[in-house]
Amino acid sequence: MPRRSLLFSPGDSPDLMRKAPGAGADVICFDLEDAVAPGRKDEARAAVRDVLADPAFDPDAEVCVRLTAESPAADLDGVLGTGEGESRESGPDGVRLDAVMLPKVEAADRVERVAALCAERGRDPAVFALVETAGGVLSAQSVAAANATDALVFGAEDLAADVGATRTDEGTEVLYAREHVVLAASAAGVDALDTVFTDFSDEAGLREDAAFARRLGYDGKLAIHPAQVGPITEAFSPDPEDVEWAERVLDARDEAEREGRAVFQVDGEMIDAPLIAQAERILDRAPDADR
Repeated sequence: MPRRSLLFSPGDSPDLMRKAPGAGADVICFDLEDAVAPGRKDEARAAVRDVLADPAFDPDAEVCVRLTAESPAADLDGVLGTGEGESRESGPDGVRLDAVMLPKVEAADRVERVAALCAERGRDPAVFALVETAGGVLSAQSVAAANATDALVFGAEDLAADVGATRTDEGTEVLYAREHVVLAASAAGVDALDTVFTDFSDEAGLREDAAFARRLGYDGKLAIHPAQVGPITEAFSPDPEDVEWAERVLDARDEAEREGRAVFQVDGEMIDAPLIAQAERILDRAPDADR
């Protein structure tokens, strides 16, 4: 499934966590990091566990938990307990966990260590590596290439704070890093998720920012409010005309392969490998497509 939109929900707010799937995001992420005060971490872990262990909580979305940078093992123990689970499904403990997000990643071994912690607990979730420091951006290629990394996530706000940059509406102060992260993700063949748009009351600004991120090559974007999910998902969903074109391209490719032809055309245009890759990417972002 595509990861066009990821909605954060605070881990110490059970009502908001239970309501989160209703926003329609592809991924919902229960946050134990920034959204939870230091003195409430244990309470939040227990709250997340209660929601994820509830049989009535069974959204179509991918379910993720953002761990804390300082104590991922304690987070996993609090959410999963110490019993064994099953890969990417609810285990005997009944706790559903599809993915984990690791903040402030600056080296590939951080991702591998978290994957090992999950494996020790009988789990094999997808790992989202959040790159949000100068060191993380400079190491993005190796982080993305780590065996356990499923998605690379760009965090502009923490990056700006880390380097002492002043955030602007234009975003030129983080543009190099934003481009670098998406290039690293693409080179490693993993998803790239763009940074949050902090003003959730500015829908026009969000749509413009999401459209720009899509042009850069991002697969999706983070949301901090349910109202942001719709515009983000729309921005990263291909137009129906593009889906139809992509389906024609791949149908023509399949026919050419059956007939032993290396060259073929669609709508009067010669199709080569980059256009085939573009067509495949379009359909990957279209969950209702035929393929």
